[in-house]
Parts: sequence; structure tokens; C-alpha cells
Amino acid sequence: MGGQRRGEREGPTVSGFAAASPAPRPSGPGRDLAGSGAKVLNIGQVLDRLRADFADITLSKIRYLEAEGLVEPARTSANYRKYSADDVARLRYVLHAQRERFLPLRVIKEELSSLDRGDMPAHRPGPRAVPPHPAPAGLDAILGVERVRMSRRELLAAVGLDEDELADLERHGLVAPIAGGGYYDSDALLVARTVALLAGHGVQARHLRAARTVADREAGLIEAATAPLRGQRGGDNAGRQAETADELAALLVRLHAALLRSRLPAGRPS
Repeated sequence: MGGQRRGEREGPTVSGFAAASPAPRPSGPGRDLAGSGAKVLNIGQVLDRLRADFADITLSKIRYLEAEGLVEPARTSANYRKYSADDVARLRYVLHAQRERFLPLRVIKEELSSLDRGDMPAHRPGPRAVPPHPAPAGLDAILGVERVRMSRRELLAAVGLDEDELADLERHGLVAPIAGGGYYDSDALLVARTVALLAGHGVQARHLRAARTVADREAGLIEAATAPLRGQRGGDNAGRQAETADELAALLVRLHAALLRSRLPAGRPS
């Protein structure tokens, strides 16, 4: 390579995240650290380095990523984990792909394998924005989404699901195409991405029936609260009804978040 030092050449870039080519490789649990001049870190030091960019990272999350085969730190003779610079870079790649691209671990692992081989990971097309593109408000502002429209194939590609996984979400009533349209909207995209992230923590679609039931009940509550607006006269009656429904939905989301936080062990701020 003409005397080029390892790490000097910038390789494939995935959604703005540059990775060395080949990608940082797993250290391998059998690697002997004795006599190695490379700087190694324990898991606590790795946590400190990652926390600057990923505030919600925990020791258990790092261990979970190891258990899933995303990183393989070396071990000392006393079986303590020791992480190399490549291991830390690999963890950053995984965490970035989860947070910025909402990819499930299975897809991230495939991308890392492609980069390990020196290949560019397959392009995953994103959803198309639906014009016009007004500033988000109400629930859109809270959820941080823009209105999109996509086919089933585009939804699978955007989230990294396969047909069986999407069918499982539909079977549990979490995702559905727009009635009569045969396409999926931003709500389906957000739900699918969020469920994929939950799956990374062991939460499956079948565990989320209660969330779907609560959403159904609250939708009924909003429908009942806005029903009187249907009988009112006025040219913009439908617009007022939709605006009121969105306002009520945003309030219920805030209420649900506050109630959930109050019930977590470390939920209440000191």
C-alpha cells in the first residue's frame, strides 16, 4: 500500500459516518494481550469515552452489544474485558447507526461485515417526503417526524426489516398500510423504527399489546371529545376538529410520558 499507515485512508461512508476500510475489526476473545504495545481500555473507560456522544449508553448496553456479536473485546488471563481503539470505533458505529438511522442490530451487523470485507454496505433508500412540507406542529413536532409516503418495499428497506418481521408487526396491530391506499405513512415508519430499537433491548412486538390498547382507548377518548365539533356550522369546521384532536393527542402524549417517568425508579428529577 505504498507505506501507508493503518487508518490513514478513509473508506466507505454510511449516512455521513466515515469508517476505516476495512472497518474496525473485532479483537477476538482469544487474543493474547501480553506484550502488546497497543493501548487497551477497560469497560468503564470505554463507557466514559462513549458517553460524551451517547449520553444514554450504559455498561449493560455495551455488554449486550458484545453478546450480540457486534464487538468482541480481548480478555485478560483473569477474564477481564480489554477494548482496543478499533473496538471503541466499532461501538461508535453501532450506536450511531441505531440513533441516527434507526437500524436494527441485525442490519448493523450486516453492514459491519460488509465493511470488514472492504465492501460498501447496500444502499437503503429512505422514504419520500410528501409535499407540501409545512413546519411540524402538534404531534409531528413532539415525535420529530415529517409526512412521508412509501411502498411496502421502501418501508422494509428504510427500517431494515424482512417480510416476516413486518408481518409480525401487522399481526399485532402495530403497523398497517393506509386504508385503501396500499402504502405506508410516517406513523408506520416511526412505529417500525421504534419497535426495531426496542427489539435491540429484548422487547418484542408481542410485548407491546398494552401500548396498542392504550393508543386505541385514547383515540376513542379524543373522538368523543371532538364529536360536538362535527355538528357545528362553519366553513372551517373540519379544520378546527382536526386541530383540536391534534392538540388533545399532544397533551395525552405528554401526560403518558410524565406518568411513565414518575413510575421509573430513577424517574423523578432531584
